[in-house]
Amino acid sequence: MRSPALSDDEDAIRGRPPRKRHADSMIEDMPSPNPRKPSAALDEARLRQQAIGVRLRQMFDEVVNEDVPDEFLEILRKHDAKTSEKGG
Repeated sequence: MRSPALSDDEDAIRGRPPRKRHADSMIEDMPSPNPRKPSAALDEARLRQQAIGVRLRQMFDEVVNEDVPDEFLEILRKHDAKTSEKGG
């Protein structure tokens, strides 16, 4: 059901020509690629993205496995001591 605000009758009342547009006429017809046959550029982009993902995971693993500097551990210990003294 159409909204009264969009009815053809109201267009006629306001002196406008009736609307004869349909949703299909508002969508630009563009050829859609066959989903079963991806383009070479799409394959290349996926491979590039996959390679980037692999490298990012390697870098993340390296960072996670690094030792924490002693100075940083000392700062954390001092903070924990102050927090426990305050009771929070």
